Order: sequence, then structure tokens, then C-alpha cells
Amino acid sequence: MELDEVDKGILYLLQRDARHVTTKEMGERVGVSASTVRNRIEQLEDEGVIRGYQPDIDYDKAGLQLHVLFICRADSADRDRLAAEACSVSGVVQTQEVLNGSDNLQVEAVGTDTDDIARISDDLAELGLDVVNSKILKSTRVQPFDHFGQDLVEGDDE
Repeated sequence: MELDEVDKGILYLLQRDARHVTTKEMGERVGVSASTVRNRIEQLEDEGVIRGYQPDIDYDKAGLQLHVLFICRADSADRDRLAAEACSVSGVVQTQEVLNGSDNLQVEAVGTDTDDIARISDDLAELGLDVVNSKILKSTRVQPFDHFGQDLVEGDDE
């Protein structure tokens, strides 16, 4: 799907704060009607450009004090399948396939204590992943990709 300026502006605004921006407000900011924004969002969802709307959770405040990144190795032919299967392990919140190097799968997980993290590591190994390293994460910051249309959105001169 080729994104035009309206699509990029909508994506930028959704990344900034999807929960608190209305289609009317987005339309005003990108220069189209609210119904056009609704249609564009539906099309972006149908095309798989927008894959979902997940809350940004502070795991520590939610009682999950350990936020861990497992660095794993997987046979390249099995990497995609193992990444999907790793998502079924209780505590795993995200997987990322890495295209270069032998440590080619990263698994992000959260847990309540070291026993919980050890269980997650064991479960990943049982799937066939070689856990080569783990890192305890302190914090994560996410921001919208500004090249998706910050300059196309009226009143957004940050």
C-alpha cells in the first residue's frame, strides 16, 4: 500500500495519542472530513499497516517488577515459527526477529520474580530456542516516527 500525505498524517496522530484524538480532530489537522479519516483508518487496518492498538503499560507499576530481554538463537528456517510460538509463553510480551548475526531472535518478557523469569527462560528453551543472554530492562520509551507526517499535521510544530 502506498501511503499518501493524509495517511501519513493520520498515522502520526494515532501514534501520538490514539486514545484521545477523534476522527473529527484528525480530519481538521490533516485537512479532510472525519468520515474520510474513518475510511482511511479502516483501509490502513485492512491492509495490515495498522496492526492494533495496545496500551503502553508500566509493568513495574502493574506489579511485574522484572522486565527482561532474552537474546536467543534460532535456526533461520525456524525463526519465524519460533517467534510466533514464543508469544504463547506466559509472560512474553513481544518478539523481534533479527536478520543479521547468529543471535537472531529477541524475546521481551515480564515477570514477578526471578523464579518467574527462570520459568520463561526454560519454556523458551523447551520450544527450541537457545537463550544466549538476558538483560534486565529499566525503562522503555516509544515515540511516533515523525517522518510519518509531523510536517503534514496542522498545529504540530514540536
